[in-house]
Amino acid sequence: MCGIIGIVGKKSVQDRLIESLKRLEYRGYDSAGIAGFTDRGVERRRAAGKIRALEEVLAAEPLNATVGIGHTRWATHGGPSTRNAHPHTSGRVTLVHNGIIENFAELREGLKTKGYSFESETDTEVIAALLNAELDKGKAPTDALKATLDQLAGAYAIGVLIAGEENLILGARRGSPLVVGYGEGEMFLGSDALAVGPFTNRVAYLEEGDFVAIDHTSARIFDAEGRPAERAVRTVAASAALVEKGNYRHFMEKEIHDQPEGCQHTISGYVDALSDRTRIPGEVDFAGLERIQIVACGTSFIAGMVGKYLIETLADLPVDVEIASEFRYRQPSLRAGALVIAMSQSGETADTLAALRYCQAKGMKSAAIVNAQESTMAREVDVVWPIHCGPEIGVASTKAFTAQVSVLIALSVAAARARGRIDEAEEQRLVRVLLEAPRLIAESIQLEDAVRGIAVEVAKARDVLYLGRGPMYPLALEGALKLKEISYIHAEGYAAGELKHGPIALVDEQTPIVILAPFDSYFEKSASNMSEVMARGGQVIFITDPDGERHAPAGAKVVVTAPRCDPLVAPLVMSAPIQLLAYHVAVQKGADVDQPRNLAKSVTVE
Repeated sequence: MCGIIGIVGKKSVQDRLIESLKRLEYRGYDSAGIAGFTDRGVERRRAAGKIRALEEVLAAEPLNATVGIGHTRWATHGGPSTRNAHPHTSGRVTLVHNGIIENFAELREGLKTKGYSFESETDTEVIAALLNAELDKGKAPTDALKATLDQLAGAYAIGVLIAGEENLILGARRGSPLVVGYGEGEMFLGSDALAVGPFTNRVAYLEEGDFVAIDHTSARIFDAEGRPAERAVRTVAASAALVEKGNYRHFMEKEIHDQPEGCQHTISGYVDALSDRTRIPGEVDFAGLERIQIVACGTSFIAGMVGKYLIETLADLPVDVEIASEFRYRQPSLRAGALVIAMSQSGETADTLAALRYCQAKGMKSAAIVNAQESTMAREVDVVWPIHCGPEIGVASTKAFTAQVSVLIALSVAAARARGRIDEAEEQRLVRVLLEAPRLIAESIQLEDAVRGIAVEVAKARDVLYLGRGPMYPLALEGALKLKEISYIHAEGYAAGELKHGPIALVDEQTPIVILAPFDSYFEKSASNMSEVMARGGQVIFITDPDGERHAPAGAKVVVTAPRCDPLVAPLVMSAPIQLLAYHVAVQKGADVDQPRNLAKSVTVE
């Protein structure tokens, strides 16, 4: 989750850019840089490491500019270094960028044939070169930007300076947030409200696919089709911008929409996008492991169940997943040749900590998948695998869940390679699939309007059943848990094959049945379960993909069609619809979405 700031100002922007970047340090970064228009054209100042290293560069060589952009970078394509730090320049274009461009290698090769050369390893420099090429065709800046965006696959937010356009900054977003700040004779661009908070409390949140041109007094906003668009300007409390809901009614809704950027940040910590190889922090010998023991509670436990399916299928490595509160009391049989993985968003969950310590006392190597890297859990394990998803305010976990699953997907690919279950070519293919996930999650979130309509009917139910097979079974459990947590409707998740072993007795015309079934190796069996339910009057909400929609039995009350994706990332892509369904049902019922009754964000007592 890199940080972006842009200022079209009336006075020097150097110190203000730095002030804003410091506010964005919470997002995580490993290099920083700024650029602006000076008497000598567009100039850059960049440094690897923390912002203080950039300040040292600026002390030696100040940037005298009133219009400029700044960036804190979390390395994705290319390691942390000054030459990979943003902003990047190609011809007339200087640019900062959050996100991952999936087709950058193909675009880069095409640009090389046209005479372009590249000084960095980043995908960002490719965007700058593409935009410069479009400007060289004589296009106006916004037309050139639109033509460039149409060539990009991936999730991104960008800020752009163009030589010769000294009073202009361009911006665009797809899958990563971007806000416009309105000042007095000045305008701002930022990756969130906190970025522009020192300068203005009047902001407009760009919508998915929007791009914008800002000057000293105005913002011209365009939608994904290039049509002029209006976005409401609202007042935010700058002091609370870190936990500002933006255009969303609740933090939970915002955090669902944060997932493309959150997962991109997570994934970039576990793969090398240049080589398409996994890059797992810490030293774990997957080839030498006898088994993995995952201990967790609640949503983290369910994420661990997804991990079990993936790791066992890909790596042929046995994985046990247990609820931490039960695990420690049953005196399980453990061996030192196993790895225990404790999973917790907060890293302070009491039951999980106790289970972790029990395993460590048996001589097991330990790892933690956590969001809080300074937590007790992180301090006590041998290896920390952070999820890097940023603050999660809503009690019902959403973006932490998909971030945890993202880490587990990367671990499953790394373990499979280490154990000889896949070759290098297959590892590279799977890494490319994982890098596509942020864009696909963003597309899945676009189903929100359809899901909102379904929620009106589901909110009337007393009971709801969720069914799934394979990795969709844990997702069925997660969908049911979310609905229970925030709407207070009784819901249960089941393995679809268990339907005839009891749950089918619950099926009637008043009970919605949510079936999760992408078109994978389990689909035929899931479709049979769907027919069984409908034959007994069940009201089926079928969540699938385009191929599943074509092959599904007729008769579902509603079909929700998520984007087509590889089975490896289906748990990520299919998460958004079930999260949005729970959210909108709760809103429909007037529940306190962010603070459900009787629940706490972090359970630090047994």
